[in-house]
Amino acid sequence: MILRLATLAACVVAGMTPFQMKSHALEGAVNAAAGPAAQESAVSPAPAAEDATAAARLVVGPAEVVRQLTGPGSPNATDRWNVHGTDLGHMIRHKGALYMVFGDTYGPDGGAWRSNTMARIEDPRGAFDVAGMITGPDGAAKELIRSAKVPGVEWTVIPTNGISLGERMVLHYMSVRMWTSDGRWMVRKSGLAWSDDDGQTWHRSETAVWPNGSGFEQVAFVDRGALIYSFGIPEGRFGGVRLRRVAREALFDPAAYRYWDGRDWVADHLAAATVVPAPAGELSVAWSEAHGRWLMMYLDETKAAIVLRTARDLVGPWSAARTVARAGDFPGLYAPYIVPGDALETEVRFTMSRWKPLYNVFLMRAPLRLDPPVVAAAGNAVDPDIRRD
Repeated sequence: MILRLATLAACVVAGMTPFQMKSHALEGAVNAAAGPAAQESAVSPAPAAEDATAAARLVVGPAEVVRQLTGPGSPNATDRWNVHGTDLGHMIRHKGALYMVFGDTYGPDGGAWRSNTMARIEDPRGAFDVAGMITGPDGAAKELIRSAKVPGVEWTVIPTNGISLGERMVLHYMSVRMWTSDGRWMVRKSGLAWSDDDGQTWHRSETAVWPNGSGFEQVAFVDRGALIYSFGIPEGRFGGVRLRRVAREALFDPAAYRYWDGRDWVADHLAAATVVPAPAGELSVAWSEAHGRWLMMYLDETKAAIVLRTARDLVGPWSAARTVARAGDFPGLYAPYIVPGDALETEVRFTMSRWKPLYNVFLMRAPLRLDPPVVAAAGNAVDPDIRRD
């Protein structure tokens, strides 16, 4: 069932849902031919360098739909839990199961608004069936982290990524003060919430809170055992990507975080380097053992496309952006989240949201392959240090 935008259009006046404010400047857009935007201050090495140092380039795309994951028309028929429309769908592997976290979630015609919900996925290597959702007494998917739902104060609370610490699940969230224009919004603060009962109940941490302006209003976690890294972008979809890390046991202590300044790890978040240039929207990062590279996917709103970059090291340098999916093929696309635990050898699977014509989440896949090294006319391989796109 398609959510009716006309029903939701009165939400600002009536103080209801923010759904219509979440539209994206993608309609009729064409994938731009221009290069990346100029990098911000404190910039790390040029992102194209990963292409130059690799003997073979990792080629991706184009993406295709595997199946629709949410909504009444999906094979999962999530209207069973009063989930008619939702977005995001980033994932946490926890105690051998795969949990999927959604953003603003609605019942029919935009009613029954919940700021965030969670599903448990059955057999993620197969059909990606939803085995169940975290529900309330009425059997409907319940709101995990409560929001005030007051425009200008706290309109909604959106989980941006999650991680498992063994017995504890952790979500990073942003408290959205106001939706403004396409691809832009204002965040009040960001922070961590935790659950010790496999997602049934959630608590906002009183210590792990960051005021707006940290540059990590939205994050992508990377678990490296003793250290947990998080890539961050500011509010909206037009900032650059930065990187921080913290000892696992200090995840809830903001003072323990260290930020990559392009040369070293420092305590001042204002010194954090831009490891990937603006603009970057919702993002995810995963390691491909087969290709010996990190993969980063995000929305480039100026290109109206989901793109992928690769790097040998988390700090970069990151490759040039390669287009995975275009709005011309998938109108309203955003929020690509790589499926955690996949081999990432011959394909990359990811969830992708669309705000139109269905405000719902889709499972996507795109082929991955290595380009062989360029061979010179004399039959000798070109020096990978001088290779370019």
